[in-house]
Amino acid sequence: MVSAETARNVVGIIGNIISFGLFLSPVPTFYRICKKKDVEEFQPYPYVVTVMNCLFWIFYGLPIVKPDSILVVTINGVGLVLELIYLTIFCIFDKQNKGRKKVGLGLTVEVVFMAAIIVTTLVAFHTHEKRTLFVGIFCDVFNVMMYASPLAIVKKVVTTKSVEFMPLYLSLANFLNGCVWTAYALIKFDIFILVSNGLGALFGFLQLVLYACYYKTTPKHGSDVVKPSEIQLPASNAASRV
Repeated sequence: MVSAETARNVVGIIGNIISFGLFLSPVPTFYRICKKKDVEEFQPYPYVVTVMNCLFWIFYGLPIVKPDSILVVTINGVGLVLELIYLTIFCIFDKQNKGRKKVGLGLTVEVVFMAAIIVTTLVAFHTHEKRTLFVGIFCDVFNVMMYASPLAIVKKVVTTKSVEFMPLYLSLANFLNGCVWTAYALIKFDIFILVSNGLGALFGFLQLVLYACYYKTTPKHGSDVVKPSEIQLPASNAASRV
């Protein structure tokens, strides 16, 4: 008989693997930037927001806040490194300096804000339950905010009746990622991981339904050409990757 803790660890490892794949989803975008040595019309904002999201989940998963959540720390630690690499590449090839200063300002604000949250958590709250509640609320708020970006793509699909800019593999990965982390949260109940990833699974399912409804009406000339600038799902919902 497999113990609940073992099952949770196995599910968490699977979640780490899927989430890692989602964190790598912007690689084609940045390969294109490196190849052209220009950021073109790409925007850095999704990646700046994802940095904040990763920072919160790393802090949330630490033993001083939420014990026995090391798998939350590992995947978001990896995600944080990748997002910073993406932003570094963006700044290097931002020839017209369109977003470099904003990236610097955004990251500075995030570090200061995160430091304030850490100090407040450690000074004002002295039990794991209270710390989990305080930090978990911020984690879920940022996760919910991150759904705003992909919602624009859903609107585009419905308006154009075309899934050209909503790749099936990303939609499927988002759905599976949400389901796996939802299971992880249910095995050893964690309301904050459950809320963010329950929404992630629901949103992924919605994307799959839309894909099934509109893939036949998608113009053939666009079926194999997906513009990276149109699908900047910052590791999109990888972010609700936990």
